[in-house]
Amino acid sequence: MSDVTSANPRTPAAPEPVQPSSYVGFDTITSQIEHRLLKRGFQFNVLVAGHSGLGKSTLVNSLFATDLVQSQGRKEAAALEDLLTKTTEISVTSHQLLENNVRLNINVIDTPGFGDHINNEKCVDPIIKYIKDQYSTHLRKELTANRERHIQDSRVHAVLYFIQPNNYGLKALDVIALKKLSEMVNVIPVIAKADALTLDERENFRRILQEEFKQLNLNLYPYDSEEYFPEEKALNDSIRSIIPFAIIGSNTLITGENGEVFRGRRTKWGNINIEDSNQSEFTYLRDFLTRTHLQDLIDSTAFVHYESFRSKQLTSLKEQVGHKEAANSGNSSNSSNSNNNASNPSTRAAQAPAQTFSQPAAPANNVPATFNPPQLPQQSTFHQTPIPLNVGGQGKSTSTTTGTGFNPAAPFSIPGIPNGFNAFPGMPVNQNNGNN
Repeated sequence: MSDVTSANPRTPAAPEPVQPSSYVGFDTITSQIEHRLLKRGFQFNVLVAGHSGLGKSTLVNSLFATDLVQSQGRKEAAALEDLLTKTTEISVTSHQLLENNVRLNINVIDTPGFGDHINNEKCVDPIIKYIKDQYSTHLRKELTANRERHIQDSRVHAVLYFIQPNNYGLKALDVIALKKLSEMVNVIPVIAKADALTLDERENFRRILQEEFKQLNLNLYPYDSEEYFPEEKALNDSIRSIIPFAIIGSNTLITGENGEVFRGRRTKWGNINIEDSNQSEFTYLRDFLTRTHLQDLIDSTAFVHYESFRSKQLTSLKEQVGHKEAANSGNSSNSSNSNNNASNPSTRAAQAPAQTFSQPAAPANNVPATFNPPQLPQQSTFHQTPIPLNVGGQGKSTSTTTGTGFNPAAPFSIPGIPNGFNAFPGMPVNQNNGNN
């Protein structure tokens, strides 16, 4: 039994473990979960990016010890127009691997053409679009009314980014690609064809790249999170110390002197075993991807990158709905106010636009001595103030124009101006000259 804390009566204290008096059987839940997962299988999607000729396909085949993808290699020289207009392609290869009754459904996404054209400014955009499209597809499936119980996961769980062993640092394209990709997916950089560098050159190149990663503030996998257990944090720290992995891949099987068969390369100096940690960090990368962090890569995709994408999309959708409702509410309110104003004379008077009237000047020389001109206001501008008039007893309303201290409908006559001249358009002309 658990006691209730005195500080907060609603918060129960941590329960103490209790040993049942007899066997219950709930310890089989792990085997139940295992049985269900084994029956369903696992899904892992990995994308490889980098310049052509760096051994991307070869490394993927080496990681999973089988021929998953065929190398597309460097394409033959194309026309100048193609080099200017074409961009990165997306090629997806799907396989199911079986190992000790564990099924792994794997999608390998290759990116032929990346960085191979004259203008590579936007060559990373098709990759970003593909990643976003998979997130969008997954989100649509989640939001459907009759969604599937188990949604087929096509989201990219890891990106292996291949860096050329140039011994001086990242290229401009690498900087752009790593910045954009690391914001959306788990990125794992590797130094391709590490056998092109000596051991000293390799370590120096690694330090240069790590310093650039820090300056660029790249969020590379694995991440530093408080949710990890101490042993997981220690493992991640050791992995971050050797990232980027300096790797060598090979599809060639070589038989060693002791009869051991391994994947490696033959050189005039001898054989290179890609699984020899003294020559390549291939085994570190393989164990990292498949033996220690495979599930964490899948979880990080779902709970970090996809969750961020999902939150932004739903927030944007909510704002759009809110704006639409506000607009509809405003239109409804304006329509209601317009209907009320149409039947409210005082409101119509307040909303009427201002107008300016000018009194035509009379010839001063022809004014008779007995003529007393009407008093005009000092202001020359008069504002239209509609007032209701009953025309013909029909209950219809109209408006006239008035101003302070001046009635424009009052008749007066000035010599030199024709009788009936209407100085105020819209006002009825009084032909009686003030004689009622």
